[in-house]
Amino acid sequence: MHRHPFATEAYELGFAVGVREDYGYQVEEYRNVELPVNILDNDFRNPDLDRYLEQFVELDPSVGIIGDAYSRAEARELNRVVETILDEDPFKQVVAVPKCREALDGLSDDVVLGYAMGYSDIQAEDCSEVRDWRGRRVHLLGASPPKQYDVIQDLTQPTLFDDPPADIVGLDWNGVHGVALKGEYWSRNGWQSADHLSVRETVRKSLQEIKRYWQERGIWPDTVPVELYGEAVEKPDEFVFMDRGGDLIPDKEALEDAYVKEYSYDGDEVQWAFQSEVYKKFVEWREGLV
Repeated sequence: MHRHPFATEAYELGFAVGVREDYGYQVEEYRNVELPVNILDNDFRNPDLDRYLEQFVELDPSVGIIGDAYSRAEARELNRVVETILDEDPFKQVVAVPKCREALDGLSDDVVLGYAMGYSDIQAEDCSEVRDWRGRRVHLLGASPPKQYDVIQDLTQPTLFDDPPADIVGLDWNGVHGVALKGEYWSRNGWQSADHLSVRETVRKSLQEIKRYWQERGIWPDTVPVELYGEAVEKPDEFVFMDRGGDLIPDKEALEDAYVKEYSYDGDEVQWAFQSEVYKKFVEWREGLV
């Protein structure tokens, strides 16, 4: 399934790719881009658990953020969903977000607790104390890296009461995309002007800075998704468009929008790139490849 180029930038830098379950607005038709969905978020402003589960089955993410619980009864319902998912695949990480103390207490140990820090109507600190999250698996939702790092310290550092540390299994933040449209990128020294960069270059700059921020603190996975799933963009043996008289592919965006396909030709396996589907079909017919 084709994805937005911003996701390609993140994936190539080692980040996990996430979409919201009403993901249609996040998809663009880049013909030569193929990305896995590692994280499936829910539309917390318009939740629909049945709709979410349909997308979960279709996209098969590693991490599912299934919804918010505003009561103990809603926590029990999410427990049931988590149990069903883990029965099918016990290696999934399923996140539910408690929005009151009763829900926090009611979510089972099989659930990864979502620690709300971003655009949520109720933040984690509004309905709980730090000690309430200790000893549980936690995924941090939203906020910039320094704020997330402060919470990691709060949830994991030794205390006078010898509270067990939380197990921080994941975190996410998509704030850099919206600000990039305003001409700024996030850096380890704060937000910086990006008037000299394109929007896509601005997003990439933020992602590079975020990656370095976490690596400096010893927080980065040993194995990243691109190593497990492979490159997002197919690359031809020669970076030329077959239907442009052998013109060089001018940039990354042109390659992402190309038709790239592997053929058996004269006894060899070759990959060719085409700018148009019409010419691709013509060459396949002319060379007897179909």
